[in-house]
Amino acid sequence: MKMPDDAPFPGGGRYGEAFFRPEQAGEGERIDFGALAYDDITMARLRALGAGPGWRCLDVGAGTGTVSGRLLGEAGVTSVLAVDRDVRFLAERSVPGLEVLEADIAAPGFATGLRGPFHLVHARFVLMHLPDRERLIAALAGLVAPGGVLVLSDAVDLTSDRAPGTPYTAAMRAMWQGLGATIGTDVSWVPSYPQLLRGAGLGSVAAEIHVPPLLPRSALSRFWAETWERSREAMIATGLVDDAGVDAAVRYLESEECAALSAGMLTAWGRKPGGSPR
Repeated sequence: MKMPDDAPFPGGGRYGEAFFRPEQAGEGERIDFGALAYDDITMARLRALGAGPGWRCLDVGAGTGTVSGRLLGEAGVTSVLAVDRDVRFLAERSVPGLEVLEADIAAPGFATGLRGPFHLVHARFVLMHLPDRERLIAALAGLVAPGGVLVLSDAVDLTSDRAPGTPYTAAMRAMWQGLGATIGTDVSWVPSYPQLLRGAGLGSVAAEIHVPPLLPRSALSRFWAETWERSREAMIATGLVDDAGVDAAVRYLESEECAALSAGMLTAWGRKPGGSPR
């Protein structure tokens, strides 16, 4: 599915097109660095919410399929429909119970074309890059079976005005501002997830934040370094950093001098009123 040519994305770009193109060398590896940093906490939450045998799951913006694969192999769910706008990484996975669909969740009518409902609908680091989030959350909530859960995770920016002035802080601020201006990324509204889930008719709403440590040569440090490299043009266009500033931030990440907070991952969830999800 494709968005109309006049879709209202700030700056005229889209994730995966203007930046983070899946065909770019090393993009799958960059996504996997993020997975190494966040998958364990994601899986712990999904299992705590009941994901297990008998569950049909929808994994939105599934990327390289690490969460989809672990839901099937580790949690033992019955099936996972993994959806992404580009499924080249998902196509490399051959896991019993995994179905892959190339589709755009922002396209009108996306939800009506799926064989739902699902016991679990999960989206991580997806909605922060898209407009019309309230509509999308309502549409995803509509795909949840009675007793099932909708789980949304996105980034929260921790580089406040009081954060020390380091190369890392400058790079993160430039990244958020640059991606906002070019592809519409906006994490400022992410703390409103619990209220948005409640507004979509879900109950038992709650949320948590996980902030993995920034350590030299860690998967998370490599993720941010690769992310800055791919979004360098947008970062420089903000005027907050130049090429030398981005390079300095990468060196800072890999040094023992690094003392900073990574962006956090806020995960919020709500349960559809009704019967048991099993």
